[in-house]
Amino acid sequence: MQTLREGATGVNVQILQTALKRAGENPGEIDGEFGPMTRRAVLAFQSREGIEKDGIVGRVTWSRLEPYLTGYVLHTVSRGDSFYRIAQRYSTTVSAIRTANPYLNPLNLQVGSLVVVPLAFEVVPTDIPLTSELVELIVKGLVMRFPFLRSESAGKSVLGRDLYVIRMGEGEREVFYNATHHANEWITTTVLLKYVEDIAGAYAEGENVMGQNVRELFRNVTMYVMPLVNPDGMDVVTGDISAGMPGYSEAKQIADRYPSVRFPLGWKANIEGTDLNLNYPAGWEIAKQIKAAQGIKAPAPRDYVGEEPLSAPESRAVYDFTLAHDFSLVIAYHTQGMEIYWRYLDYQPEGALAIGKKFERVSGYRLKLTPPQSSYAGYKDWFILEYNRPGYTVEAGRGTNPLPISQFPGIYRDNFGILTTGLMQP
Repeated sequence: MQTLREGATGVNVQILQTALKRAGENPGEIDGEFGPMTRRAVLAFQSREGIEKDGIVGRVTWSRLEPYLTGYVLHTVSRGDSFYRIAQRYSTTVSAIRTANPYLNPLNLQVGSLVVVPLAFEVVPTDIPLTSELVELIVKGLVMRFPFLRSESAGKSVLGRDLYVIRMGEGEREVFYNATHHANEWITTTVLLKYVEDIAGAYAEGENVMGQNVRELFRNVTMYVMPLVNPDGMDVVTGDISAGMPGYSEAKQIADRYPSVRFPLGWKANIEGTDLNLNYPAGWEIAKQIKAAQGIKAPAPRDYVGEEPLSAPESRAVYDFTLAHDFSLVIAYHTQGMEIYWRYLDYQPEGALAIGKKFERVSGYRLKLTPPQSSYAGYKDWFILEYNRPGYTVEAGRGTNPLPISQFPGIYRDNFGILTTGLMQP
């Protein structure tokens, strides 16, 4: 995380304020403004932690704040400890500790052993923008709190950021959900991360969701979630990559050639100016012709198809990950229009329309055909072409991208049913 001091602004200040609030301090409104109230909260936190009390949030202070972003601490067992006493000490629940430590015997805790202690708040923040570093911390926290989850990196972005995938379940049937091919559609990353947290919590408690026992469901299906396909691009949009940082000047130079596109908020591409959802081998040459006719022939904030199919490392990673699995259904999340696209040209995979109608019923979104000018070179297009199986692009929310985080509750409510219905298909 960036070193922050009074006067700083931006997304990292919002992350700081969120962590301080979770830690029990009062930074004031989570507004991205490092003012006197936030500084007082930093000083109080530093004093409590016994670290240098300077009001500056550097490496040491960030490290002490990390549990309030990952959502857990590691507790070393002392004589007389029990799950109950540990839960009391950290104001959490015995149930959460049991879930996070399936291999520990609570009746025979060994002095000196480590206990993962989930803290008493939800890990995924749904009221602030995200950064790729925060996503990494969230993934780490979810896997530690719910050890039946697994995470891996499916590849790296242009700037070397990991493209994380979260796996849940043990069934033969595999489904794949991904989000934020387009940088300024980052709210979809929050949607998928929150879904993982909520469905994992339901699994841990043995609950039913939409009439289905979650543990039974995940005995029959394995869910793979790539919450962030375009981390570099998202960091440009949300402000974690700013002037003077690697990649920023190159992106700004590209954007300056397209003054009609707001920078950074209008940026959709990866950091090199390739639109990742126009970089798949499904009518790529046609997409190239369409975009060239629109004046997009070189790296751009949006709509540049790349030098060739899969020329971007991010789209190549999603492609390779898909080939390495046997997905029966995929959903790629985007924003704009509250619509669901289900076909590629005249390809109509068996069962795809019926599943799409179920998605309509549980979400209120409309099942639509992809507009002709946008019908080529997307991930959903390639998946249908390659496998002839149900693949969907879900366009969440409505408004101007990036959609404000205030839309999250409604978007999440609408899409929870889509995501769960996707898991339930035979």
